[in-house]
Amino acid sequence: MRYVRRTLTIVGAILAFVGLFWLGQGMGIIRWPASSFMIDQYLWVVSGSVIAALGLLLVLIARRLPRR
Repeated sequence: MRYVRRTLTIVGAILAFVGLFWLGQGMGIIRWPASSFMIDQYLWVVSGSVIAALGLLLVLIARRLPRR
């Protein structure tokens, strides 16, 4: 169970980070790289929000698992 918790936490954190990055690019807050096709695009705002929420949900599930 320890490895499941650790794996879910790591995967969830990576998904949350990627989702927030996509959200930032879609909103035009993060303009890196400058020629990115994701900047100021509503699709990436929605996609980033969903991915970030999924990542946070995985971290929450991992935290609720028993520590055996």
